[in-house]
Amino acid sequence: MMDRRKFLRALTGSIIAAPVAARAQPAPKIPTIGYLGPPISAGGMFDAFRQGMVDLGYVDGKNVKIEYRYNLAIEGNVDRLTELAAELVKLNPDVLVVSLTEVAMVARKATSTIPIVMANAADPVAAGLVASLARPGGNVTGVSRQTPELIAKQLQLLKETLPRTSRVGVLLNGSGRLDAAIAEVVKKSSESVGVRYSILTPASSSEIEQAFSTLHSDHADAVVVSGGGVFYLSREQIANLALKHRMASIYPYREAVSAGGLMSYGESNIANYRRAAYFVDRILKGAKPADLPVEQSAKFELVVNLKTAKAIGIAIPPSILARADEVVS
Repeated sequence: MMDRRKFLRALTGSIIAAPVAARAQPAPKIPTIGYLGPPISAGGMFDAFRQGMVDLGYVDGKNVKIEYRYNLAIEGNVDRLTELAAELVKLNPDVLVVSLTEVAMVARKATSTIPIVMANAADPVAAGLVASLARPGGNVTGVSRQTPELIAKQLQLLKETLPRTSRVGVLLNGSGRLDAAIAEVVKKSSESVGVRYSILTPASSSEIEQAFSTLHSDHADAVVVSGGGVFYLSREQIANLALKHRMASIYPYREAVSAGGLMSYGESNIANYRRAAYFVDRILKGAKPADLPVEQSAKFELVVNLKTAKAIGIAIPPSILARADEVVS
């Protein structure tokens, strides 16, 4: 039998060794999320995504790491966007979170293995990002916007707001696979509401200014602004040009109304980015993007700016104000 002295020495040695062994255990791997989207100051969308992650128990720097790359290439600089996507792919993140359709397409070209979550992409099926909404079938999933159908509703709202409207300008980003589908919707919808239309595709700040000069020369009463990075980040310029030329304007995002636009009707960017966190959570817990159905935006908002209406001499009908989710005065 072990005598008492030997027993105590053995016990003391095991007690001392235990903390050393515990310290030697490798720290658990913290998952990494690559984020490629608008600048952090752009409409609170990144904050919405981060809050969505917090709601699901993820805190940046604590139990998850978010690598940020902000797309400042608002004038069609695809090369720069490609470089940013490549930087994130080299980090081998567990998930990539991307913003608009064009950003998702660049990310998809950069990797076919890293899961990609779309936060706000328009019609990913038409863009070739997924096989179908119900069965994405690849490494891309997330939240989708309904751009073509949205423009039809925007034209209806403009005509209801300004019954005498006879000519409308439509600004498209001119770089997406949805342009043909949107143009067809514009054609049918304009015939339905009884207005003529012009489609312009400015790709830079200078081209946006030229587009408004053209619409002014064509005696356009109003302008419909589609989605896209160029228009979103140029929303203040567009709102000012519409005001300068005394044109009614409608947008797919409420942030444009805050910048001075007349009206917006569309999906909530904030809700979409917050919902993107759900897909990240599922993927981090083992789900495959191919098995996660793409969701279409569930929340739509109508926002009206009475200050802008007064500045361009428009009286917003009570029927519009009654349906508005928010009225800026």
